[in-house]
Amino acid sequence: MLTTLRLLLSLSAPVLGFYIPISCPEGHKCQLALLSGDDILLECPLSRAHWNYSFVISKKSGAINSMASNMEITSEGNLAITNPLLSQTGLYYCWKENSQVTQFKIDFQDVHSLYITHENLDKKPLQNESLRVGGIEIIFTRWETWQDCNRCGVPGEWKRLGYCYIAEPLEDPMPCGLYLAESPHWFSRLRPELQVEACFVECNDNPFAQLGYVIFDSFRFNEELAPLSLPCPLASIYRPVSWEANNISLTWENELLGKNYNRSLNLASGGRQLQIFQPATYRCFMEQEFIAQFNPIATLEFLGPQKRENKTQGPSRKADSIPLRLKLVLLMGTALALGVLLFNTLCSAPGKRRNQMLLAK
Repeated sequence: MLTTLRLLLSLSAPVLGFYIPISCPEGHKCQLALLSGDDILLECPLSRAHWNYSFVISKKSGAINSMASNMEITSEGNLAITNPLLSQTGLYYCWKENSQVTQFKIDFQDVHSLYITHENLDKKPLQNESLRVGGIEIIFTRWETWQDCNRCGVPGEWKRLGYCYIAEPLEDPMPCGLYLAESPHWFSRLRPELQVEACFVECNDNPFAQLGYVIFDSFRFNEELAPLSLPCPLASIYRPVSWEANNISLTWENELLGKNYNRSLNLASGGRQLQIFQPATYRCFMEQEFIAQFNPIATLEFLGPQKRENKTQGPSRKADSIPLRLKLVLLMGTALALGVLLFNTLCSAPGKRRNQMLLAK
């Protein structure tokens, strides 16, 4: 019976989800935009501090405790938010008696509305627009720095994220969700962006850059239940990630052109998840390092027609079974001969029997 095989090729702890760390100096208020659905870790500069929140949309506020469904205070006093929601846009602050308050004002922008462009295609990034006709507010994209190339030694791609911001004269720009919290609007320009370009870099032979483990996973795959989603461990939309199918790179360019046949890079996860429609050998790379391999195998139901064809070929099937019986007889004979040889060897020197020891492991 085929069973799932998971090999962790290291002595490290089990693979956990990756949380992008966010820091802010003690006593400051840091304003930023992030994506919904991707785990983050808000770092508090104070040890054993308390955390509170205030959501700008629902107007809910209070202390963060163990009852929060997707928020948890770690043993170091940081705040881990798993799969943040659009409705959790707001203010997060850690505090301690006789200490200054550190505040994070975060706009979680909708990852499902992510607008993706590639330099090799005709699709261009979003242009600046006015928030309203005749208004002075301008909607624009504030771009992050480019991430590293997702592969080395072979052609790859790198990407950068852009967040929706609104600016007005003589005021600092604000993330769209925070700016429009009091009067929410929606139209196609109010969305984050993902920009992709082709890249090529040489590999770094530094052994300390290795992640230290690889996951191998083999499992049954039923095409009637496709698609199946494969996760790349430790990957995130904020980190370089890439996939291969039967040693063929799956690129965002081919994804946008519809050429990643029978598999699809998940845009909302930034490629962290791969949807597959048929068996193959799938490998994922994170920050240029091979981290996991998946080997889905078709279920036995798909072998039914072949079995029916073999049933109609009675004589040949009987003939094929003869060599198998001979192999079994030879195997049993060999085992018996080895047993007799071992017995004779042990009995040939009775005087030395006390000095012999049989170890079974």
